[in-house]
Amino acid sequence: MTAIADPQPARSFAPEALRTAILRKCRESMATKEQFFTEHADRIAECAAAMARSFDDGGRLFVMGNGGSSCDAAHVSVEFMHPIIEKRPALPALALTTDTAILTAVGNDQDFAMAFTEQLRMLGRPGDLALGISTSGKSANVNRALQAARERGMLTVGFSGRDGGRMPEICDYCFTVPSFSIHRIQETHETLLHILWDLIHVIRGEEDVI
Repeated sequence: MTAIADPQPARSFAPEALRTAILRKCRESMATKEQFFTEHADRIAECAAAMARSFDDGGRLFVMGNGGSSCDAAHVSVEFMHPIIEKRPALPALALTTDTAILTAVGNDQDFAMAFTEQLRMLGRPGDLALGISTSGKSANVNRALQAARERGMLTVGFSGRDGGRMPEICDYCFTVPSFSIHRIQETHETLLHILWDLIHVIRGEEDVI
């Protein structure tokens, strides 16, 4: 019978060291966001206006990502479909990451890199919107779907990180967080999502209450 090793005792940290680490990480997050939004504010406003026009014309938003970015894609969808402000209207959005049957069928029978592309080719129409989220900008399934969306006449938006990967060349609007920390990138993506969502509603005539 194999003996079960005793669990390793938890390492102890001085409270002051933990406090210092907490504040350092918070400052890093704020500094990353400050740099990003200072650089991209005008372009974000342009993107929000273009997305608002698409929704006004009956466009629908399709969102995709992998791992943590798949969770962000679902977050995008629920923000638009179920607004946190009661009086703001819902806007049509669908996360292409939530149907496990489709994702696993395409991955098993064809190639996982085609998982989002196949869905967009079936569902997407000219004038719709496609938002791809990738902290590296190099996710093959996201980039292939964005390319397919562009070929279908959809507005393409990318949230990326690091150097942007391929996203800048295949998106109408690409917002790259120049960091190698996935956490800092994701934190900035989440703030960008909230700002875009809010601006789209304001541009469409809703009250600016946030």
